[in-house]
Amino acid sequence: MIRKQEIKLVLISNMFGLLLLPFMISVGAAQQRVSAVGVDQVISEPLLQTMPVLGRFIAKESGVVATRIAERVHKMYVQVGDRVKKGDLLVKLESDRLDNQIQLLQANLKITKTQLAKETVNYKKMEQTHKRILALRTSAAFRKDREEDSERDMEIAAEMVSRARADIDQSKASLKAGQISLQDTYIKAPYPGVVIKRHTLPGNYVRVGDPIITIFNDTDLEIEADVPSIRALALKTNTKVTAKLQNGIILNTIIRAIIPQENSLTRAVAIRLIIKDEKYQNGLLGNQAVTLKLPIGNPDDVTTVHKDAVLVKNGKKIVFIFRKGTANIQPIKLGRAIGNRFEVLAGLKVGDLVVVRGNERLRPGEPIKPNGMR
Repeated sequence: MIRKQEIKLVLISNMFGLLLLPFMISVGAAQQRVSAVGVDQVISEPLLQTMPVLGRFIAKESGVVATRIAERVHKMYVQVGDRVKKGDLLVKLESDRLDNQIQLLQANLKITKTQLAKETVNYKKMEQTHKRILALRTSAAFRKDREEDSERDMEIAAEMVSRARADIDQSKASLKAGQISLQDTYIKAPYPGVVIKRHTLPGNYVRVGDPIITIFNDTDLEIEADVPSIRALALKTNTKVTAKLQNGIILNTIIRAIIPQENSLTRAVAIRLIIKDEKYQNGLLGNQAVTLKLPIGNPDDVTTVHKDAVLVKNGKKIVFIFRKGTANIQPIKLGRAIGNRFEVLAGLKVGDLVVVRGNERLRPGEPIKPNGMR
């Protein structure tokens, strides 16, 4: 009887073990499962304190295109808002009087050339006469006064040739000046940009130096800002400065120049900055506002952690540290934001590996494997 009961207990225990076997296998598999996560290292980097300063975009090339001659406006080829390239025709002035003047100067040049030819022939004639007189030196017909008169005549003829050549040079210069004036009737764009104002109309008479067109080159801008003098004294050229537009776009700039003159009313000094992000050059406007973060003092080394590593649990900031193959929860205290990282005031040290991807579903002590680690 006792033997039958023992056999029955053995059978029951075996059946119970068989029922628990799948559950035990699944638990074992779960314990062996390792979560793949992304990690990032806690680092030390320089932090530079900054102060916000409001700046504005200005064009390196912008201003009035004026006329170099006095003449009537014949035709205007551009309207306000038109974009022009360097060398594009903007305005054509009347040129009928200049055309006539050019013709007169060309005729005068021909006259001076004819005069030179005449004086050259006369000089050769005087030279020939002088040679004949010198040939009579051994004869009784030679007269000393005739030789001297011939020499004087040759000197006069040579001077007339020189004067004729000078007249030609003068005529060429006058003709060149007339041709330049004729070219100045075509007023062209000195640099690329946008026409922002027309100062005259066809038919109006303009004098030398009168404004014709105002052009703004919006393809080559830089930033100007007024900085308090006490802060400007600590700035240096080629210093990197972060600039932020009103739409949130961040620009990288460097200080090109610090103008050594203080505004007596504002006690500020103007600085100029070059924009290093060429892809944003064409989307900027003249006088557009921009906020600059000017550096103050010397940079300090701070410990930082990636923003994606930080979680908030029960109102406290925590991270998961990868240590000995497992995820270990660690409360932290944060400071300022530095780009895509946070300053760490307490809880982490340089070199710690923190989970930045896949940390939302982690549990303390859970086995993890960083991507890329074997």
